[in-house]
Amino acid sequence: MSAVDIHSLYSEWGRFGLYSFFIDGNEPAIIDTGIASSPAGGIASGLEKLGRRIEDVRWILLTHGHIDHIGGAYALWEMTGRKAKVVIHEADVPFLQSRRAHVDEYLSARGRYINDSDGESKVMAACLAAISGEMEPHIVVRDGDELSLGPDVTIKVHSVPGHTEGSVAYEVKGQGDVFVGDAVQIHGAANGFPSYADPDAYRASLLHLRDQVKPNRLFLGHPYRSQGEKPLGVELNREQATEKIQESLDIEARVRNVTDEVGIDGAEIAKALCSPFCCIADYLRYDGDPTLEPSPFFTTMHGYFNKGYRS
Repeated sequence: MSAVDIHSLYSEWGRFGLYSFFIDGNEPAIIDTGIASSPAGGIASGLEKLGRRIEDVRWILLTHGHIDHIGGAYALWEMTGRKAKVVIHEADVPFLQSRRAHVDEYLSARGRYINDSDGESKVMAACLAAISGEMEPHIVVRDGDELSLGPDVTIKVHSVPGHTEGSVAYEVKGQGDVFVGDAVQIHGAANGFPSYADPDAYRASLLHLRDQVKPNRLFLGHPYRSQGEKPLGVELNREQATEKIQESLDIEARVRNVTDEVGIDGAEIAKALCSPFCCIADYLRYDGDPTLEPSPFFTTMHGYFNKGYRS
């Protein structure tokens, strides 16, 4: 089997850059779709520069269910003439089926710590703007599944929960290219803090990627960075991938240890910006705005709180 070409496709979105990836095989595939405007914007223009057409895309592979990865799925599917198969892990199917699932996720986790009476309506408005349509997936995958994208490309599915329950890594068999979405966070992106809902699952997934998958090239959902450094970009070579997976593990261990030792704060500082995790934020020297969506600080700290790290 000859190597298949892979290209990154960039879409604009506020202060975040959104990345999709194009697998240029006999049955072309797009991995992750950005938001509602991405298919007609960055994805279409990126494919045009490659001499390719959206109409020829036959697979839409979603690494997880967050709006900046599945928001353009319905629009992209429509632009393929409804010929592409939309694929997602079973645990994240609700995010594709319903905008309301995103609002419920917000209210049950990070929204509990953000003092904003309009938070629910703001998240729903963001979902209405960023998600092009609600739909059912054509294929629901689980860990270990394989997808045949024609005679030249086989994709192996690795379950890598943590960032979301249904996060997956797609491995192009035979060439070791691995697309992880947001499953490898390093020190986070623009907000300066790694984001994962389940710390135990996140750590186990990083170990699986390091010890079992061993990517030859690692494709990230965003240009995640080391603390105080510029990001390396979204395509990491083998050496960089190994280094950044390990760094992600080291950072998670530090957050875990501090959370276990310091615990949550008392009610007397309940109105403080990082409450009830102000002592943890101070210890970690986190000086970002924890309420700035998608609010990775509160998402992650809520994950530890749920796991019982609450001195």
